[in-house]
Amino acid sequence: MFILRSFRIFIVLCAVILSGVFFRASDVRAVDDPCSTNTVGQSKSQLQAALDACNADIDKWTNILNNTKKESASFANDVTYLTAKINVAQANIKAKSIAISNLGKDINTKQAKINVLNQKIEDGRATLAVLLRKTSDIDRYSLAEAILSGENLSDFFVDVDAYSATSRSLEDVFAELRGAKKETQAEKEALSKQQIAEANAKALIEATKKQVEVNQAQKKVLLAESQNKEKTYSQVLAERQVKAAKIKAALFPLANADKPIEFGEALQYAEAASAKTGVRAAFILGIFATESGKGSDGTFGGNVGQCLLTNTPNKGDGKGKNSGTPFSQVMKGSRDVDPFMDIVSKLGLDPFARSVSCPQSGGYGGGMGPAQFIASTWRGMESSIARATGKAVPNPWDPADAFMASALYLRDLGANSQDWTNERTAACKYNSGRNCYATNGKANVGLGYGNAVMENARIIQQDIDFLQGR
Repeated sequence: MFILRSFRIFIVLCAVILSGVFFRASDVRAVDDPCSTNTVGQSKSQLQAALDACNADIDKWTNILNNTKKESASFANDVTYLTAKINVAQANIKAKSIAISNLGKDINTKQAKINVLNQKIEDGRATLAVLLRKTSDIDRYSLAEAILSGENLSDFFVDVDAYSATSRSLEDVFAELRGAKKETQAEKEALSKQQIAEANAKALIEATKKQVEVNQAQKKVLLAESQNKEKTYSQVLAERQVKAAKIKAALFPLANADKPIEFGEALQYAEAASAKTGVRAAFILGIFATESGKGSDGTFGGNVGQCLLTNTPNKGDGKGKNSGTPFSQVMKGSRDVDPFMDIVSKLGLDPFARSVSCPQSGGYGGGMGPAQFIASTWRGMESSIARATGKAVPNPWDPADAFMASALYLRDLGANSQDWTNERTAACKYNSGRNCYATNGKANVGLGYGNAVMENARIIQQDIDFLQGR
């Protein structure tokens, strides 16, 4: 029996060693590999060829990744899966680096063109000033003055002709200035889009690098485990099951709900919402973790569920839930109070005992439940939420309904593409109603929130992958 067991372990180890050798060798690319981040001095056509090669590399490793998911679990299979996952991520990093190089060339070209156009506008203004002075001088010189001055009338009419020519020149300069300004604006808008695309690509590279580091560490541990003759794969699986149980049992930060929930339950809600909307479950959970917890700068989730509406003459005023501190316009009286009263009435709840978010600096509060929808937005989506949940009266304080509502809203914001940039843009809009970047390529107020959501989603995705055996 001992000999048979030792033989099985020997076979598994041989498979792992061979697999590790194969994939370590495949990780090392040939010197002339066209999928390279060495973009210095490359033309646009050369960069495009390198980008095509990277995309082909991504497709190859993605196919390996998908095929490995279908195979039975083993040390060798797990190593293969992680290797493919790392290579997909690294090829994506290279592709984004090439895209950044291309964008950099375009940005420089656009900036140079804008500089030329700006100079053209300045030259036009100078010409315009000269022409205006000429017309002003001629306008002040009347026919009577010409006769009394004793000057030759033919000279006067030459000046009149000059006046007509000057007037026509003015019209030409005005037209040229209008055209230059319009073209400059178009170039500035195009430049802004490219600057935003470059910023998104750089942010995605940093996020992907973090994931590669995690996967490489997992692969290192897995290889060490596979070479440990005292530990079988079944023992490793048993340890993973213990860890999975801890992940599921961990309390998920979900503020302003009727009761706390475990991560396993939150994941079920997110997966149900994902199935209906196409929005990634980890991204939905990332939104809730950010709403209920805090971002890296400690600015998120601090005022969730900390206020109550009060029955005062000034519609919309309230107070702190625990402190009793009065607040002006806990929710916008003309927009949200009537929908709020309607929602709680249909649910049979006390409107003055249901907690909502407190006013923020320069804005209103009134966010309801874990998803933090204001009453007017919830009422506008109520029929869609009811169809998706199968409930006649959905409840914003019920986590299941809140998850579905958020997923529906995020889908409408474009997050169902499951693309990193579109997800972050949806997160920014979810928080501030605006894109992550302004039209001048500068960060908007919601960018910090969007970054926090994406980081939370990245960490949560690791837990989901672990629970799914990946």
